Amino acid sequence: MVEKPSKAGIKGGYDRWSEIYDEEANPLIGLEEPVVREALGDVAGLAVLDLGCGTGRHALWLASAGATVTAVDFSEGMMEKARAKPGAERIRFLVHDLHQRLPFPDGAFDVVVSGLVLEHLHEFGPFFAEARRVLWPGGRAVVSGMHPAMFLRDVRARFHDPATGEKVEPGSVEHTVGDCVMAAVRAGFNLEGIDERAADAAFAVRYPRAEKYVGWPMLLVLRLQA
Repeated sequence: MVEKPSKAGIKGGYDRWSEIYDEEANPLIGLEEPVVREALGDVAGLAVLDLGCGTGRHALWLASAGATVTAVDFSEGMMEKARAKPGAERIRFLVHDLHQRLPFPDGAFDVVVSGLVLEHLHEFGPFFAEARRVLWPGGRAVVSGMHPAMFLRDVRARFHDPATGEKVEPGSVEHTVGDCVMAAVRAGFNLEGIDERAADAAFAVRYPRAEKYVGWPMLLVLRLQA
């Protein structure tokens, strides 16, 4: 049995990564953001919960699009970067571990979004159950993650610490598409769609790190309804 990475190790890794996270040309983010934005659609006037907000890349555009945004992450380093950005004053930020019950009442949100968090979760069941609980009936969730096929290429979330030159892997939990889908369905979600995206040659020109993965599934996005 493969030992799961410690939560403290994941958190500490992302605290360190926060120093350079926004400066990296991460191809997975480049692939993910337009898919998630399209899936979310018009959010004006909606209450949106961003689970695993990182440096605020989804939360900030959601707020600028007219949503009332609550953003959650357990990395203080990531949250500090998010809070320092223009427009952050319109967002409610909360440091919280997504492995724990969310501190919100049932049906508090219209939309839940979670970007590239799945591989860092020890268990999917509680995560999707909590996302479902805080959504009002009929609410929507858009959840993205690194495609499980990337594990077959020995790819994990990682970065090089510019201060030490060390390659840091915060910790990834291997899973399958079926693991994600069935956890969402068991939590009470209706599956509206699955997007599985690969980089093409044109994308690799803009994100050279994606060149060796052209044609290989890199991104998984679940579109769910409560």
